[in-house]
Amino acid sequence: MENLELKSSLFIDIISLISESCSQEKITRKSQDLHEMILKRHYNAADISIDYHRKRIFMDIVVDDSNYDTKELNFSTPLMKTNMYYGDLEEFLISCIDYDNSSIAFYRKILNSYWKSDSKMVLIAKLV
Repeated sequence: MENLELKSSLFIDIISLISESCSQEKITRKSQDLHEMILKRHYNAADISIDYHRKRIFMDIVVDDSNYDTKELNFSTPLMKTNMYYGDLEEFLISCIDYDNSSIAFYRKILNSYWKSDSKMVLIAKLV
């Protein structure tokens, strides 16, 4: 029961972080990184570029990574180039959240990195 509550809390926190990152007037580099990490994870993409003004996402999606070797340069990994349109970025990113058990560590790592950097900023603000 406690494990289910922790899991629910994690997904609520990641959705809140997405909402916060999309509600900014100007998207920061940190928010862009968050958006790209979520999309890379969900689509198994090698490269992502988001055009926030035209509401477009350009991705190189890995079609077959069975021959992928992290110890070598991979020139023959088959990629599919995509150009996707989104209407509402927040809704789109939330729809990309994977609720499986293998994603828990990934989202926890994201939350921890954002909380650590936010707490540093709060500490700096208090010192100034």
